[in-house]
Amino acid sequence: MRTLVRSLDSALCRRYGVFEFCDVPECILRLQVSQAPRLISLPDIELQPGQPVLIIHLWNEKLPQLPIGGANLAWGKTAQRKLLRSLNLAAHYLEQTTQMEPIQAVGGVTALFPPDDRNGGNKLFQRLGFTVLPYQSSLGRFGEFWENFYSWMLVWTYNPASFQDSSHNLVKMRRTEIWISRESLLSRYRGAGVRTSP
Repeated sequence: MRTLVRSLDSALCRRYGVFEFCDVPECILRLQVSQAPRLISLPDIELQPGQPVLIIHLWNEKLPQLPIGGANLAWGKTAQRKLLRSLNLAAHYLEQTTQMEPIQAVGGVTALFPPDDRNGGNKLFQRLGFTVLPYQSSLGRFGEFWENFYSWMLVWTYNPASFQDSSHNLVKMRRTEIWISRESLLSRYRGAGVRTSP
């Protein structure tokens, strides 16, 4: 069953244009060129529907595996280091790639924490410069359920130890959007000496 989920994940990535933008081993993100789904207000820009945006996706195969006993300090430090490194690489790619010049903002959707989470993921991404918003599925609650089910299957396939976290309960799972403007991402995470491949 896990082999089937991996095959489906790979097929969907190809279908929707999710691509690997660098060859650095620590990178845990992939990218997708898309359009703003609706009006999105950020502190320094107002995205209009249809404006070019870059969507970040977790690179499931490269995520740090949770230890059997659950998340601990060592795992948290590793995950944070890899995420920061990945954002640095993404900023470099955005700045150096001509085809990315129209991109106005970078965002993503996650089921790792709900939008009203006050302790973990919400605060983390705000510290990283992202605006955290409730997810709005174009297919409504029905569509969100199936998106959650797919996320649940990915967690079960790639990082089953994380099922110790109650947030991965399929019934309780909720999705969250994170957004940051192009300029904010570049000002925070651009850096020299990173190696990327087209």
